[in-house]
Amino acid sequence: MEAAVWVVQTTLPGDWLEPIVGKWSTMLVESGLAACVQRDRVTSTFQWEGTLESSEEWRIQIKTSANSKDELIEAITSEHPYAVPQIIAWQAESTAKYTDWVEG
Repeated sequence: MEAAVWVVQTTLPGDWLEPIVGKWSTMLVESGLAACVQRDRVTSTFQWEGTLESSEEWRIQIKTSANSKDELIEAITSEHPYAVPQIIAWQAESTAKYTDWVEG
């Protein structure tokens, strides 16, 4: 495979209800910044301000194009409820058809 898409991942608060997470995800797709947003519940264990924490969160995985990646990350940063949101991104090999679809 020579085609590729960008995958951007973040988390949202676990106490958010599905309709709120759905609205947040839909906003990214409707704005044209994301082709697809997947969400599922996870338990995260982490250090925060010197304390070991464990909490339920929503894992949000977003597929986007190379042209939209930076603007997508800016949108996540500006709309995110966490002071220090997890935002990680990587390029993933894909089929040419899927890449064409993501690129719109």
